[in-house]
Amino acid sequence: MQNSPHILIVDDHREIRELVSRALVKEGFRTSVAADGRAMRKVMADAHIDLIILDLMLPGEDGLSLCRGLRAQSTVPIIMLTAKGDEIDRVVGLELGADDYVSKPFGSRELVARIRAVLRRSENDGVADPTRRARQYCFDRWRLDTGARELQRDDGITVPLSTGEFDLLLVLIERPGRVLSRDQLLDLARGRAAGSFDRSIDTQVSRLRKKLEVDPTTPKIIKTVWGGGYVFAPEVTSE
Repeated sequence: MQNSPHILIVDDHREIRELVSRALVKEGFRTSVAADGRAMRKVMADAHIDLIILDLMLPGEDGLSLCRGLRAQSTVPIIMLTAKGDEIDRVVGLELGADDYVSKPFGSRELVARIRAVLRRSENDGVADPTRRARQYCFDRWRLDTGARELQRDDGITVPLSTGEFDLLLVLIERPGRVLSRDQLLDLARGRAAGSFDRSIDTQVSRLRKKLEVDPTTPKIIKTVWGGGYVFAPEVTSE
């Protein structure tokens, strides 16, 4: 189950959330649910999401607004739920970047088939994992360029990072001041590639400390929270 796709269901109707979640779990998917945009963003901050099922009609920020915001920073696949006959909204949703849509009412077989088709397309396009537009993050005496995947010190020295180190550092930088467990870090950094018994996070943190910290034995940037995990301590700015 750990390696199965993680689907986030965003719908303000509890019955629909529960119905869809049960149907997807039965088909072998992992699921999380959210009633609105705020809850959606919290789930995405805490877990790796492979696909979002997003209702068009939501209180506050509607589905189109959330879709536009997601596409500004991520390529996570999106399937929109629309009322039957709302062709204009479906077209707008697709133009904003949704990958597919399902009209209500719908059957679980149709939804599962569309999810699997969208995931296959995403994997074939090489964008199965959420990616973000290139940014530069500054913290302590460092600058991380996500486009070039480069870590540069304030004296101009560029420090090489492995793929695992880069992915883990980016997860930490995007969540400064938050305590993240090893399982959360593993899921956010590696998603479905993570193994149930993979303890590589401690190794990656140790390597990052050797590259980032003035004194790795008394870390000031990536701090250990005993019994909790790790926290990225410095203030972060982005460009």
